Amino acid sequence: MSKITCFGEVLWDIFPTHEKIGGAPLNVALRLNSFRHNVSMISAVGNDSYGKKLLDFISENGVDTNYIQLNSNLDTGKVQVTLNDKGSASYEITYPCAWDRIEFNENLKALVSNSDAFVFGSLVARDPVSKNTLFQLIEEASYNVFDLNLRSPHYTKELLIYLMNKADFIKFNDDELYEVSAYLGSKYFSMEQNIRFISKATNTKHICVTKGNHGAVLLYDDTFYYNSGYLVKVKDTVGAGDSFLGSLISELLNKTNPQKAINFACAVGALVAQSEGANPTISITEIEEFINPY
Repeated sequence: MSKITCFGEVLWDIFPTHEKIGGAPLNVALRLNSFRHNVSMISAVGNDSYGKKLLDFISENGVDTNYIQLNSNLDTGKVQVTLNDKGSASYEITYPCAWDRIEFNENLKALVSNSDAFVFGSLVARDPVSKNTLFQLIEEASYNVFDLNLRSPHYTKELLIYLMNKADFIKFNDDELYEVSAYLGSKYFSMEQNIRFISKATNTKHICVTKGNHGAVLLYDDTFYYNSGYLVKVKDTVGAGDSFLGSLISELLNKTNPQKAINFACAVGALVAQSEGANPTISITEIEEFINPY
């Protein structure tokens, strides 16, 4: 199995009726770990009860916490989550919090340089401290996986273009694809044309676009692969895209055929969407039976 490092926010999703541990890169890390990869998380928590519970949870779930820093000056990250009647989430993200101030050091540099993949998003770069650390670590990675995961107003056009140009693999949702294509001056309308446009503009050979309950499209080494989605009753969409990404990266690093990889990832994303919270336990057997029910 592969050695993978995830970088960015670890936090608590505060729902109207309950609290759940989350953060996109942490969700990806937890899903990758469930597939037996050696996963480390780079982040920061506050010196508070939320931070302690976060560290305990991450460690208990098999992800290395040795690179999660303790910040005594800032609180552990929290996000107020609101769900609409279709289960889609909107977010109010506290700023600043501990993961905004991840300090660069040589231990982080060594970890990333010895990893098979380095996974990050755009939100962690909203503060100059964590942004500087991310920019330095990107240069050490052998395979950069960029999940845009856009959260307005916490990004700029210039930031996205910079990170895309450093990435080996980019994941968008469909709205993000068209927003970024417009930034880059695309004149195209179709999803495939815009994917190829971004691939050429950023010299990125691996691009995936998720389409909600309509599945996903993957460009991998100049070939398109498709999955049209799986029909489920959505409970909430929190973390579904993160589990999709973790599952897809897991399969691609395992050298699985890209079509099988995107089928697998879409199945996991659907299973998460029909469950409560971002990180439900899902077995390989459950995934395989979901893909092939007969």
